[in-house]
Amino acid sequence: MNIVPAEAAWMLAEFAPVFTQPTYPRFLVMLFGAILTTGRRTVSKILRTVGSLAPGAPSSYHRVLSCARWSGLQLARILARLIIRSFYPTGVILLAGDDTVDEHRGKKVYGKARHRDAVRSSHSYTAHRYGHKWVVLAILVKFPFATRYWALPILVSLYRSPKDNKERGRKHHTPVALMRRMLRVLLRWFPERQFRFAGDGGFGTHELARCAQESRGLFTLVSRFYADANLYDPPPARRGKKNGRPPVKGAKKPRPMDVVARQKKKRQRLTVDWYGGEHRRVEIVTRDGHWFKSGEGLVAVRWVFVHDLTGTHRDEYFFTTDVTMTAKEIIETFTRRWNIETTFEEMRAYLGLETTRGWTRKTVLRTAPCLFGLYSVVALLYWKLPQKHKDGVQLIWEGKMETTFSDAITAVRRWLWTRWVFEKSGHHDAFSKLPKRFRLTLLNALAPAA
Repeated sequence: MNIVPAEAAWMLAEFAPVFTQPTYPRFLVMLFGAILTTGRRTVSKILRTVGSLAPGAPSSYHRVLSCARWSGLQLARILARLIIRSFYPTGVILLAGDDTVDEHRGKKVYGKARHRDAVRSSHSYTAHRYGHKWVVLAILVKFPFATRYWALPILVSLYRSPKDNKERGRKHHTPVALMRRMLRVLLRWFPERQFRFAGDGGFGTHELARCAQESRGLFTLVSRFYADANLYDPPPARRGKKNGRPPVKGAKKPRPMDVVARQKKKRQRLTVDWYGGEHRRVEIVTRDGHWFKSGEGLVAVRWVFVHDLTGTHRDEYFFTTDVTMTAKEIIETFTRRWNIETTFEEMRAYLGLETTRGWTRKTVLRTAPCLFGLYSVVALLYWKLPQKHKDGVQLIWEGKMETTFSDAITAVRRWLWTRWVFEKSGHHDAFSKLPKRFRLTLLNALAPAA
C-alpha cells in the first residue's frame, strides 16, 4: 500500500533507498505521526496518535530508532541536496550554525552531561542544564511566503563533555571541531559549490578561520571578532641569503579597538538588514589584516566595527575570511544567523524538542537529529502544498506580517488529516459530506499549532 500522499512524493520518495523494505513504511508512519502529534514526541504517543494506520507490532516501530539499519548521514545528504537543488541552483549557499542544549531526564541516558544553558544565562549569571548539547548546521532559505530567512537544519552532531570522553577513552572534540567536521562533510558532498557560514562568537575562532582559508574559497566564515585581535601584515619576501627560518608574519598592525578610537569622527554610515528582518542605520569602521595565532600562522581577514545609531544594540566587531566582501555584506550575513535561534525556539514549541525519552546510544544519536530534520521537512512540505491546503490557516494579529512556522505546521497537519488519515482509513467520503463549517471546526481541533 502506498502511504505517501501525492503532494509529498517528490521529497519522501528520495529517502526510500536509505531504508530496508520493512523499515521504510514504518519510518513514514513515524514521520507523519511525529508531525500530527502534539506534546511529547515519544514513540508510544506517536503510535497512539496514528492508531490503526501503524500496522505491525508496536515494538517494530521502537526498533526503527534503536537498532534498524539505516544511516542518518545519508538522510542528511539527501535533505541537503533537495534544499540546495530547490533554492540554490547557482550562487553562494548561505549557512548558519550554533549549538543548543536539549534537556533529557534519566540516570542512564547516553551522552548526558551538565551544560551551560545560553538561553537562560547572562553575563552575570550562568544557568546549567542536564542533557545533550547539539551542534547544528543549517541552510538559510528565503521562502516566497516570508521576508526573513528560515534556517533549515541538515547536519547535527552530539557534543560530549570532556569527562565523558575521558571515561570512554576518546579524544575530546569541542563544538568548533564538530562544526568544522560537518562543514568538511558538506564540502565533500558538494565539491563544486561555494558556502558562506555565519556562526556566533563561539565559532569565531582562528581554528575555523584557518579551515576556511584552507578550503581555497569554497567556504567563507563570518562571525564575531575580537577588539584586541593580533593583526599583522603578511610576511615580507626574503632577500639575499636564505639561511635561517623564514619570517611567519610582517609588521604588527593596530588592534581593531585602537583603529576605532582614532576613527571616531570619520565613520561611514550605512543602512543594513538587521535582526528579525528590520533595517538599521549604523556607523562602521572596517580594515583588512592577517590574524595571527602562535603555532597556527596567519589568516587573512576583513573586520568591521558596528555602532547602532538607535542605541538599542551594543557595539559589535565582526569579521570574515573573504576580504572581498563589503562591510554591508558582512553585517547582513551575520545578522541572518539569528534565524537559527528562531528555529531552536520553534522546535521546542511545535516539534517536541526535549520531550523524547530514548536513552540508548543509537536512539539518542538518531532521535534528536531526526526532529531537527523534521523541521526542514515540514517547511518544505508547506512550501510545496497546493494553495487550497494553506487558505484559512494563518493566524492574524496586530504586528504579524508574514507566515510563521506555526502556520506551516498547522497547514501540514490539516493536509495530513485529510489526505492521509481520512483517506487511508477509509473515512474520506464521510468527512467530505460533512458541512464545510463543521469540517473546519474538526480540523481546527485536530491540527493545532502546538
